[in-house]
Amino acid sequence: MSRLGKITRRTFLIGSATIAGGVAFGYYMYRRPHENPLLDDLAEGEAALTPYVKIDAEGVTLITPRTDLGQGAYSVQAALIAEELDIGLDQVRVDPGPPAPAYYNTALAAESVPVRSTNDGAMANTVRGVADAVMKFAGVHVTGGSSTVPDSYEKLRYAGAVARETLKRAASERTGLPVSRLKTEQGAVVLPDGSRLSYVELAAQAAQVEPVTDVELRPPNLWRMIGQPMQRHDIVAKSTGTAVYGIDLAVEGMVHATIKLNPRQGGSLQDYDATEALAMRGVQQVIPVTGGVGVIADNTWRAFKAAEAIRFDWGPAPYPNDMDEHWAALSNAFNEDQIDARRRDEGNVVEALDRASEVVEAEYRAPYLAHAPLEPINAIVRVNPDRVDVWTGTQIPRFVQANVAKIVGVDSEQVHIHNQMVGGSFGHRLEDEVVKRAAELAKALPGTPVKLVYSREEDMRHDFPRQIAMARGRGSVRDGRVEAYDLGVAMPSVTASQLSRQGLNVPGPDLQIIAGAWDQPFSIPHYRMTGYRADGLAPISSWRSVGASSNGFFHDCFLDELIHAAGADPMEERIRLCWHEPSRQVLETVKAMSGWTGPRISENRGRGVAFCLSFGVACAEVVEVTQTDRGIRIDTVYVAAEVGRVLDPINFENQVQGGVIWGLGHAMNCEITYADGQAEQTNYHAYPGLRLYQTPDIVVQGLENGDKVLGVGEPPVPPAGAALANAIFALTGQRIREMPLNKHIRFV
Repeated sequence: MSRLGKITRRTFLIGSATIAGGVAFGYYMYRRPHENPLLDDLAEGEAALTPYVKIDAEGVTLITPRTDLGQGAYSVQAALIAEELDIGLDQVRVDPGPPAPAYYNTALAAESVPVRSTNDGAMANTVRGVADAVMKFAGVHVTGGSSTVPDSYEKLRYAGAVARETLKRAASERTGLPVSRLKTEQGAVVLPDGSRLSYVELAAQAAQVEPVTDVELRPPNLWRMIGQPMQRHDIVAKSTGTAVYGIDLAVEGMVHATIKLNPRQGGSLQDYDATEALAMRGVQQVIPVTGGVGVIADNTWRAFKAAEAIRFDWGPAPYPNDMDEHWAALSNAFNEDQIDARRRDEGNVVEALDRASEVVEAEYRAPYLAHAPLEPINAIVRVNPDRVDVWTGTQIPRFVQANVAKIVGVDSEQVHIHNQMVGGSFGHRLEDEVVKRAAELAKALPGTPVKLVYSREEDMRHDFPRQIAMARGRGSVRDGRVEAYDLGVAMPSVTASQLSRQGLNVPGPDLQIIAGAWDQPFSIPHYRMTGYRADGLAPISSWRSVGASSNGFFHDCFLDELIHAAGADPMEERIRLCWHEPSRQVLETVKAMSGWTGPRISENRGRGVAFCLSFGVACAEVVEVTQTDRGIRIDTVYVAAEVGRVLDPINFENQVQGGVIWGLGHAMNCEITYADGQAEQTNYHAYPGLRLYQTPDIVVQGLENGDKVLGVGEPPVPPAGAALANAIFALTGQRIREMPLNKHIRFV
């Protein structure tokens, strides 16, 4: 590889990147790509053209910039590149790459504009295109919103195809054979006589040729991996306990740290006494940080114990102290002055309800919820005069880079992020408070790596939970059909709260307040959906399926109430109301899967159906329950989802099943409540999720009728709680309008 020349071009038509010691390929749909993210460190003898494929003396490395949070993101990104590159997943390494504008997320734009996902008109697509351009201009390198697959599906296949054809051109120049007589197979260019030139052998020459950008993607009938069950690259390590997460890392010379912050999120530290803590074995220092103190020790456990020994005088909470005040704030938000958005107002709801012989009214509630991933948040930061290194698992690497640079007082280019495999997130790693506090500690200890780990209790106390929300519905029926549907939802702004911690603001309405409710594909003659913003509540953040996580429960359960009032079948009336063909097929599929003949199966068994369109994915679920002597048992859940194309049926099934378990467990058993401004639930004993013995059989079917490829990490969550509540009503006649459901009914 010593013959490789140094490539100095900053950009290329299809995008660019630098990978030390090799040649890289990538694809951009715009003619003016971002600068190559790695050329600053390019050494003599190293070459790179674009971001996604590295070929060097060690072999092939695929750059997979969307963070793996346990959902298989690295594997699916690698498979998309490898499919076109003609290489096996067992022949490659994966690397998340550096934080860079070049890795902006194209798919996030869809959730940021007030356009229904079912609207494929010219104006709607223009609006999406503008939003996508904004994402590119800002270089939004973010993982979230079930966007990994839709963002990567074409982009990474093109990257693989460009690499493949460029390697063939390099082989042609070496051998004198026309490209048309060459083919690729298992990491090599194959000559007509059957001899092979490995990609490693060709890397030096490929670095010197003009990349081939006019490529055709292979049709599905020639795919080797996409659409087939794949073994994830991390499955062996995870199965044998050898997988390395951020919390497992050790850096030479590092010290261990934990933190103690005001348990009233965002409150101040007025005074503290660390005398007892400083006298404890292994404790080295207690260092003030924003909102509290950090404890430096020779191991994490000793840091934990010392933190507990510090006496604090904390300031008050900057939000209501108790839950009654939080609920009151939501209730008071239902007024014209606090309307955030009314994106749907069809027919004339007011007149329809005025003339109705009977108006159905209901109020629904959804609590704050923690993220509570298995891996507590952690980070290692080392501050040297000319370089800062950060080892952590994050979904927002560029924000982390900028924030650490600001805290330490260096240029962002001097901050190097080493993104790690994450042991669960559910939105938790869209925040970077742990890295900010670690940077403060490391700044106070220059040259020493500081490993900061939050205790489970500290992690949950200082989680930014899912939004609290309330909904009020009014509706009417006529001639056995739903006629009028008026739903208002009040909640704080997730987006405003989250962006405020990055020094940003939301200039207009927050679509997450009405997500999963305003754009449902039902033709109801008089149909209105209003979002109200409640301010001044606890700080919150994105939680798996964000606004739809509560709105899916509100919207579908109230629709179920109206269908019952009409005397109609819950499944048949949803199908009748649904005007969107892909969504209707999802409902018809789950009807067939469950053998639906009505909401009652027998005297002691019932079932409920729910539907929610979120993140562009139509998802319907049927939950079957049994009444036992000890309480309600969930037997089976049937799920159908339209995602355009299933890339890996095994991982697809796992993602859907995980979403259902997540949705059911939180709907049944979980809440975060505040007393004296402090979260009362600080560990799993008080926040149990779905227990193994409560977990039902989950039957999954993915539909591939849509014209867009979509992600499925979040869409199974919103219908789960709604289908369960509807099933309980079908069986018992008890309409539960508040989560967690176990406040009102016993589960076994």
